[in-house]
Amino acid sequence: MDNLFQIQLLMESGGTVLWLILLASILMWTLIIERYVFIWFLHPREVRKMMDEWHQRDDLASWYAQQIRQGMIAESQVMLERFLILIRTLTVALPMLGLLGTVNGMIQTFDVMTVFGTGNTRGMAGGISVALITTMGGLLTALSGLYFITQLEQRVAREVNNVADALRRD
Repeated sequence: MDNLFQIQLLMESGGTVLWLILLASILMWTLIIERYVFIWFLHPREVRKMMDEWHQRDDLASWYAQQIRQGMIAESQVMLERFLILIRTLTVALPMLGLLGTVNGMIQTFDVMTVFGTGNTRGMAGGISVALITTMGGLLTALSGLYFITQLEQRVAREVNNVADALRRD
């Protein structure tokens, strides 16, 4: 329970922008997990179906057959690349949300300085705290997403090559 209380305090001290960062990172991680589930469990079934369909054909060498093969490879690539642009976009947007929180916290700090001068250090510390917490939240979530989106993109490229190899003429 103490950890939940600490998380709640952190979220409250980060302000609205930290909640936006949390929502964006939950969406990003949901999509990342979905892509891994697809690549590990669902895509192999799709490849087997494509291979069965390809090997049932009588003609594998004609121009028409090669166009069907290219279409199957492209269909597999589209399925594999689904949501990767959205994940990449969220990874890029998260530091910008952190920067938005930084600006928001500094505005709070300057508002306190305008009203009370530099004598109210506690009020100034609140704004600086918002600025630093949101910056940290945006950067931390973006860095974790950056690793996994890069790994996913490399994996997708390998899988597309594997599909192309599996659908070759025998």
